[in-house]
Amino acid sequence: MPSEGNAAQYFVDRHIDEGRGGKIAFREAAGEKRTLTYGELSYQSACVASALMHANIHREERALMLVLDKIEFPEIFWGCLKSGIIPVPLNTLLSTSVYEEILNDSRAACLFVSKELLPVVRPAIEASSHLRKVVVVGDEAPQGMETYSDFTKGCAPAETLGVAGDEIAFWLYSSGTTGLPKGVRHVHDSLKSTSDTYGQKVLDIKEDDVVYSVAKIFFAYGLGNAMTFPMSVGATTILFEGRPTPAISVEIIQNEHPTVFCGVPTLYAAIIAHIESGDEPPIGNLRTCISAGEALPEDIGKRWHEIWDAHILDGVGSTEMLHIFLSNSNDDVVYGTSGTAVPGYDLRLVDDAGKDVVGTDEIGELLVRGASAADGYWNQRDKSRVTFEGEWTRTGDKYELTEDGRYIYCGRTDDMFKVSGIWVSPFEVEQALASHPAILEAAVVSARDDQGLEKPMAYAVLKSGQDSNALQSELKEYVKEKVGKWKYPRWIKIVSDLPKTATGKIQRFKLRAEA
Repeated sequence: MPSEGNAAQYFVDRHIDEGRGGKIAFREAAGEKRTLTYGELSYQSACVASALMHANIHREERALMLVLDKIEFPEIFWGCLKSGIIPVPLNTLLSTSVYEEILNDSRAACLFVSKELLPVVRPAIEASSHLRKVVVVGDEAPQGMETYSDFTKGCAPAETLGVAGDEIAFWLYSSGTTGLPKGVRHVHDSLKSTSDTYGQKVLDIKEDDVVYSVAKIFFAYGLGNAMTFPMSVGATTILFEGRPTPAISVEIIQNEHPTVFCGVPTLYAAIIAHIESGDEPPIGNLRTCISAGEALPEDIGKRWHEIWDAHILDGVGSTEMLHIFLSNSNDDVVYGTSGTAVPGYDLRLVDDAGKDVVGTDEIGELLVRGASAADGYWNQRDKSRVTFEGEWTRTGDKYELTEDGRYIYCGRTDDMFKVSGIWVSPFEVEQALASHPAILEAAVVSARDDQGLEKPMAYAVLKSGQDSNALQSELKEYVKEKVGKWKYPRWIKIVSDLPKTATGKIQRFKLRAEA
């Protein structure tokens, strides 16, 4: 079978034939600051494919990747695809017990693990009955394991395997806001589907772009930002293995000169606060920025644009759809909205009975249709049937559609509640709170008053130097003026931080449990 159906042919090998073998595909912003050209990536990924076959890891078996954002990540990911083995990038911030659950659920035959992450996953490795090979990305490996350099040493590069475009290429475990992660299966063609739609028609990625994604590559969001979008055109990606603090993010923007910056609302807000607390205005080469994970507050988008003279394109995506399918675009930015459908995707809103919401300013659950939809969840048939309805995928997000065709985020289906019989959008109240100069970020959930009636309750993180006692009444009045008297939070709890998933989504179910 010809290799054209294999995504590795399009994203990696094609660049050699088109004369980009010497172009830098990835460069590290920390540590040894190594670089990886497209030619080197093609060769090294083919060596990984060969090594996997020599290790008797068979086609369609799973290879878990607990790997930091360093140049070995793309080598391993694309090497797996070249050999027909299914890479499963994992969140590097999980606990030992969750890794054990995923090892058992996936029945992975192979694990690639960065040496820094080995201590937390090692007990899960020892408990696994399926693993046959453990490869450590580092300079040494414990007994029974093998270093990455030894694993690939002496292996002649393998040919890229021919596959069907509809064949399963990789899995991603969804972060979710509740419960254990679910294995989401994606096919080879889905990678090109997202680069052809969002990458080309919204982000407008170019060969001379330099991309830095704060979201790590193991996320669906980061996979598109840092790998498939830049690799679709032969651009360059900056890799940073550490924690992206506001100070480090600004340093990378100033020193590494990315033209495209990919973040999440929490970090955008923190970077703005960091910049505003300093004396020197930042310098950068940004042409555009994107945001996902949570809806971007209007005030954050406007303040970012004032600082960098670059828009944040707020969008909505999911692990199930692989990347963003609803977004603002550079020539059509309206902060406070999620924009319009990405070309190539169809959207609709439905009520609780599954009927289409036809009027504007009515709230419904968002459904999406597009070529990048997952093949389903691994071994969770009931959940697959609930989420994937034929060509349509349920997002679990509530939206309203404006008269000019833009979508306004209201909240997760589980987060919405009614006050006096009227729906309250937690995000609308959160936006109002976040626009106050004393507030860094906020989350709103429902709580019951003395009469057992549901009312809004807010959790707020203050900027440094603020007096929490003096703010309580002021914030309530501020929200009343912004969004209406009946929507204001009856209680405001000042906290040091908000519980979030690794993708930056606020875990409101934890706050509801406290309320």
